[in-house]
Amino acid sequence: MAKRVGVDKWIFFTTLLLVVAGLVMVFSASAVVAQERYNSPYGFVMRQALWAVAGILAMIVLSRIDYSRYNSPRFVYPALTITTLLLVVVLFFRDSHHTHRWIRFGGFFTFQPSEIAKPVIILFLAWFLSTRLDQMHDWRKTLLRAAMMPVVFILLIVKQPDLGTALVVAGVSAMLLILAGMDWKYLFLAVAAAAPPLAALLFWVPWRRARMLAFAHPDLDPQGAGFHINQSLIAVGTGGFAGRGYMEGMQKLFYLPEAHTDFIFANIAEELGFVGAIVILALFVVLGYRGLRTAYRSTDPFARLTAFGLTTAILLQAFFNISVVLSLLPTKGIPLPFISSGGTSLFFTLAGIGILLNISKKVD
Repeated sequence: MAKRVGVDKWIFFTTLLLVVAGLVMVFSASAVVAQERYNSPYGFVMRQALWAVAGILAMIVLSRIDYSRYNSPRFVYPALTITTLLLVVVLFFRDSHHTHRWIRFGGFFTFQPSEIAKPVIILFLAWFLSTRLDQMHDWRKTLLRAAMMPVVFILLIVKQPDLGTALVVAGVSAMLLILAGMDWKYLFLAVAAAAPPLAALLFWVPWRRARMLAFAHPDLDPQGAGFHINQSLIAVGTGGFAGRGYMEGMQKLFYLPEAHTDFIFANIAEELGFVGAIVILALFVVLGYRGLRTAYRSTDPFARLTAFGLTTAILLQAFFNISVVLSLLPTKGIPLPFISSGGTSLFFTLAGIGILLNISKKVD
């Protein structure tokens, strides 16, 4: 079969639809809050739109750069070094919520290093594993060395603290190792080793323990630890089949916290109903299918691993976000890719799509 001349148009246009849907819903979910905070209903959406334009430009540029340029230590080592330094530097910045997730430049620009950690770790693992596919049984020289950088990134991200993003990095890393041929027994051993510290993070940290208890019994503290999830479920439930109508949602009016970021899917379900929620889910399904199809049809091991990692990172993050909104998982701060307000997340997700599009040019 002849190689495709252009990029995968399904990936390209599905991505654009998700970005547009995100801008539309960010405005709806944030207009009232932005008016109170910035004296303009466009405060959040304009910032998101600027990031969207920058991200789309990055996507177009990267779609034209041969992906093989990333398959080199000359790219991988500097990328790892810069990302590690950013993850360390961010620990010296503090915001109002007592976390260390953003590097701030005045009051007009913020940067979240954990977002760049995801594509960088994917490219590192794709580069490292692609030449060692026949050595995946060697846990010392291959598996241990492959796991070192993901573990460093995970520990630094947990320190911020941002357990949700750390779990995404861990999940994608594990899936890439499995795809490369790692024996499942090593995954089970890794999970067993990680279980005690994860349990400590969940149950010994007071505010996380409160979230876990609220997840199990959301009605016990509806005005405290259970407030987020109760308001989210009210939003989803009142949306019904067709929704209240665009801009007509009530929960975003200072009831549902983070309505334009972590809980934006609840606002979509309230205003656009089951129909709107299913449309968003369908777009992610299409994007996931085409991305995994690109990975499956790639004959280059580096391209296959990269395409798989970039696609599963988006799908895993979307799964976590939507599951939290529907109370299928405990509350954690993970944005919905392309949709939630958050410039760094949007920019680097679009940049990753650009790399995926370039890979799609070279498949049958």
